[in-house]
Amino acid sequence: MLRQFSDLKNFALAARDGEVGKVKELYFDDQSWIVRYVVVDTGRWLSTRKVLLAPQAFGLIDEDSQFIAVHLTRQQIEDSPPIETNKPVSRQHEEDFHRYYGYPAYWLGIDTVALTGMPAFAPPPVENRAASASRSSGDPHLRSTEEVDGYTIHARDGEIGRVTDFIVDDDGWGIRYLAVSLSWLPARKILLAPGWIDRVSWDDMQVFVPLTRDTIKEAPEWDDAEPINRAFEERLFAYYGQHGYWPVGV
Repeated sequence: MLRQFSDLKNFALAARDGEVGKVKELYFDDQSWIVRYVVVDTGRWLSTRKVLLAPQAFGLIDEDSQFIAVHLTRQQIEDSPPIETNKPVSRQHEEDFHRYYGYPAYWLGIDTVALTGMPAFAPPPVENRAASASRSSGDPHLRSTEEVDGYTIHARDGEIGRVTDFIVDDDGWGIRYLAVSLSWLPARKILLAPGWIDRVSWDDMQVFVPLTRDTIKEAPEWDDAEPINRAFEERLFAYYGQHGYWPVGV
């Protein structure tokens, strides 16, 4: 199911023996656009540290009660490797995290997140990669939704708008679309799939797409008050001349 991250934010995370906190932000891999970790706001329970959970631990997402079931105990989460709150996630921490929970290392090409529904596309070229890597000891491929929220989107002939949300597929936990609010008409929102991106300048907080402003302006409008259904996706992909990520006939 496709979900707006703005809707998932602040959902309660329910471990086997009680609540552990609320969804705060997502860390995703900028090569595959797959969500690797959910950052948990634990409130006063573990107020001195940041907690990460991987989608592999998630079960039922209950929209009515606004909670996500987590197949772990509070003690397991409390005993997980600590992460410094003011620094990016390092590869060393990821190794400790995956070793602790027994998850295979996705950076070695072993991925336990279900990818059958994820689109196949080459990652967009990234500018200033050396600068991005040198600014910290963190994994240069992990990006935060808080970081990318507000990035400017540039068409071939100028800026078109800003990222305002992320559409996440809970089957595989991939980011299917960036929600974009148009500069000249902020109330009008459109969706852009990561596979349609030409390049990203993470240091400059800019995303470039190989389309004109007029093309994007006339794209199917997205109503953020309505669920994204397959009919809308088919219309969106057809408009941009792209093949859908879903199997034919599904």
